[in-house]
Formats: sequence, structure tokens, C-alpha cells
Amino acid sequence: MSTPDRRGMLDRADKALSIRWQCLLLGIARSGVYRPPRPANDNDLALMRRIDELFIAWPFLGSRRMTAMLKAEGLQVNRKRVQRLMRKMGIAALGPKPNTTKPAPGHKIYPYLLRNMRSTGRTRCGPPTSRICPSAVAFLYLVAIIDWASRAVLAWRLSNTIDVSFCVAALEGALAKYGRPEIFNTDQGSQFTSAAFTGALAGAGIKISMDGRGRWMDNVFIERLWRSLKA
Repeated sequence: MSTPDRRGMLDRADKALSIRWQCLLLGIARSGVYRPPRPANDNDLALMRRIDELFIAWPFLGSRRMTAMLKAEGLQVNRKRVQRLMRKMGIAALGPKPNTTKPAPGHKIYPYLLRNMRSTGRTRCGPPTSRICPSAVAFLYLVAIIDWASRAVLAWRLSNTIDVSFCVAALEGALAKYGRPEIFNTDQGSQFTSAAFTGALAGAGIKISMDGRGRWMDNVFIERLWRSLKA
């Protein structure tokens, strides 16, 4: 149940339950109950009407592209205002959301082997993972393999589908150019727990290590790379 629906269940005339207890039971903030909502101004209403028209014509528009289109029409508006109005209208861009690390049932999960280990020499490679990179016409998936000691990118591949083949191609490229590491660390995404990927590592005699579930610190070096790439 949405917050406005729960707020509508509040009974101010109830003598048995105070407003405080009703808010606690309904899971809503008292500040939103005591403070009256600000009425929408005429400018917001006109802007919301135009946002609704654009969204009906192009339902895949998010707040960034919506703001750009409004500015192209000569309207002075920033993205935060567009975001606020789109939330108020209950609309969001239709399309796939970033969801690249999905575990697969039945795949074997390996323990994390890099805890309390010193990064001496180029003996531990990883971790690879994938992120969505927007292009002019679609989304592309990027996988990168880094050296755990030097943080150097050893191999990377782009793909328009998030399957295991481009991950295996990056792995084979890194092994062919830089040789076999002692340990290879990945996250628990279905691409990296698949038989094709773990089989390639096991066939090369490489120890397999995987991050703990929700343990971003186990993957901190590649996460830092993605931060720099996005910036």
C-alpha cells in the first residue's frame, strides 16, 4: 500500500488512538501528517500537463531526457523539478533497469579467498563484473579484468547482451596476454558462476574466489574503476 493510501486511513477524530500511535501502526511519518501539503502552483500544473503529453508520446523518457526536451521547447526547468513532478504524477520511464549481478539457482558459489592477503606481485587477478554503459541508441554491457596488485586493466569486452560469452572472451584474452594468475576473484553474477566461466578457470588450474553476498568491499578495486569510468 502506498504512503498516500496509508495516510488516508488516518482518523483524526479517533479518541482511542492518538495521531502518534496511528502513524506508528500505519508506518508513516508524523511530519507528513501535521504539515499540510503545499498546493501546486499554476506553473507546476502546466508543466505536469506537458510532461504527461511527452510521456504518453515517448514512455521510455526518464527525467534527464524529459528535462532536455522541455528545455528545447524553451521552458526554464531543472532536472530536480522534473523528477519531483514525475514522482508526484507516479510515472517512470518504461524499460529495463540495471540488474547485472543476478545469481543463478543451482550454480556453485565459491568462498572468498582474498581476505587478509597481501597484494604482492601479479598473482591474483580480478574481479570482473559488468555494468551498463549508455550509448546513442542502446545499452551496452562492459566487463573488465584487473590485476589485484597494480589495479591495471588487463582485458575488457563490450556486448549488447549480458551472457557469458563476452566474459569468457575477456578471460581468455587476459590469460593469453598476461599468463595464469594464482587466484581469480569474481562476484556472484550468473555469468561468473556458470559452468562455462568456472570451467575455463578450473581448466587453467586457477583457484576460484567469489565475493560474499552484498559484500561490496570484497569487490572494492573494480568498484573504484567503475566510479572513475562513470565520472
